[in-house]
Amino acid sequence: MQLNISLEQPEKKLALFGSADRHLRMIRDTFGIQVVSRNDDLRLSGDREQVGKAAAVLEQLQQTLRRQDWLSVEDVGRAIGHAARPGEQKTPGKIDLYADGKVVAAKTPGQKRYLDAIFTHDLTFCAGPAGTGKTYLAVAAAASLLKRGAAKRLVLARPAIEAGERLGFLPGDLHAKVNPYLQPLFDALNDMIEYEQVKRFMMNDIIEVIPLAFMRGRTLNECVVILDEAQNTTPTQMLMFLTRLGRESKMIVTGDVSQVDLPERVPSGMADAMRRLSGITEIAIVELERQDIVRHRLVQTIVNAYGPAEGA
Repeated sequence: MQLNISLEQPEKKLALFGSADRHLRMIRDTFGIQVVSRNDDLRLSGDREQVGKAAAVLEQLQQTLRRQDWLSVEDVGRAIGHAARPGEQKTPGKIDLYADGKVVAAKTPGQKRYLDAIFTHDLTFCAGPAGTGKTYLAVAAAASLLKRGAAKRLVLARPAIEAGERLGFLPGDLHAKVNPYLQPLFDALNDMIEYEQVKRFMMNDIIEVIPLAFMRGRTLNECVVILDEAQNTTPTQMLMFLTRLGRESKMIVTGDVSQVDLPERVPSGMADAMRRLSGITEIAIVELERQDIVRHRLVQTIVNAYGPAEGA
């Protein structure tokens, strides 16, 4: 679908578009559409429903500019959130994603409890064995919140710990050294958001995938922050991570506390945090079980065969 929108006040074009077209990029990336400026018109093209939502955002922003001469990023974020809200969570247990027509749904009661916890709490811990969808559902929920305008950024972090092996010196620059540790997060992202859009999001700092060590000293506002493989954090690292939580943000901490790759006698920061924070009602702690495994049917059989303290 294509839709042309005429600017009511062409003299306020810069305020509407934002510096370096930042506001238009936010609208484009949130709704997955194309936005082209021609003289005093904007042409929107893409999915009919998403074009309609983007047009509603632009209408609201133009109404705001009737009363004032500027727009803040917060003004644009609120307008996006308002336009996206009517369609949020139409079907319980299902999540709309950026990829055309793709929906992620909870496949077990445990997964549904997990998704419900994410959407109703600012901090959620999820522990469970391999194959239960801990990381996948966290990224899906975060992508959905980003699409709906309920979050402005997505930050995914992982500790750089090898799983039982010592890889030694890795060649290349810093990105090349940490990329192997972060690849599972990229895999989940690329399954839910078109590859080119992921690249645009990362170029515009809407999506950031980083090692846990790079989180120190930061405050993360208005974003969804996911810590994957959190069983491999120390208590000190976990405290550092949890205290990054800023205003209007959500944190999701995932891991398998039976698969700790830390040196001997170093306690798991995830297990420690779940114990310390278990009595706080504002924090959700979800524990998935073997019956929540949704990978290949053999994964559950393999996990059962290896027992509670083994597996992959």
